[in-house]
Amino acid sequence: MKIGIVGAGLVGSTAAYALALRGVGSEIVLVDRSAERAAAEAEDVFHAVPFAKPVLVRDGGYGDLAEARLVILAAGVAQKPGETRLDLLRRNAAVFEDVVGRVVAAAPDCILLIATNPVDVMTQVAAKVSGFGPARVIGSGTILDTARFRGLLARHLGIAPASVHAQVLGEHGDSEVLCWSGARVAGLPLDRFADEMGRPLDDAARAAIDEGTRFAARRIIAAKGATYYGIGGGLARIAAAILGDEQAVLTVSAVMPDVEGVGPVALSLPRILGAGGVERTLTPALDAAERAALRRSAEILRRAADEVGV
Repeated sequence: MKIGIVGAGLVGSTAAYALALRGVGSEIVLVDRSAERAAAEAEDVFHAVPFAKPVLVRDGGYGDLAEARLVILAAGVAQKPGETRLDLLRRNAAVFEDVVGRVVAAAPDCILLIATNPVDVMTQVAAKVSGFGPARVIGSGTILDTARFRGLLARHLGIAPASVHAQVLGEHGDSEVLCWSGARVAGLPLDRFADEMGRPLDDAARAAIDEGTRFAARRIIAAKGATYYGIGGGLARIAAAILGDEQAVLTVSAVMPDVEGVGPVALSLPRILGAGGVERTLTPALDAAERAALRRSAEILRRAADEVGV
């Protein structure tokens, strides 16, 4: 199956690399406003293919996206040090007005996977411009935040991240909601497992994990200018779930008619992903504080969407 990637910058090219290493899809087409950049990134990734699984990696124009099953949108201006994701809104919304229309014209039956920040609002912009239903316009959302949360919990507990079941919901940004109440390890509530391991989650430990999850991007951007490895891996994971019809549950963003009395709004919730895109959105069990935080996150995103008329 063909996968298109529009935007061959750090995120788009890293996603292409992650897809190639995982062997997701049979063809990856990189499109960028700089044809030279797209060609160079495609060639560089293609040189890694002999060490991984056979996949054709090439550059092209929008017309080369024809019959793509999935198109990743990583086009847009980069986040600057000290700039919030929502500060990017007006600059990237203008980019999407042009890009999404071109993608839809070339690949009208594709599923759109949005990586451009602020990803939740850009998911809503893409849904409006494309005219696609919410099942076919998916934002990477909090898949990376969830990975950070699970990784930090695993480090504290001294176990593998794959053994930790925990989620981050809401905005991919400062108002995101770490769902402590529903976190589980080996079928046990998180606090009970931590106590059994002799590594209790006291207030200081929780605060450090919250800060490490919520503000990771700020530290990385301040030190190296951008984040791309984590989200590249996350995009490849989402693509694998869709193209493989996995029915996997991942925390991704999609437009909802209502979230805690706020809507319509795009934000992350647990969603089942398969061949049709979002097959089902699940209702998480949250405590009162988490539910209130999710509402605040939805309100922030709804106000941002209002600024660009979506």
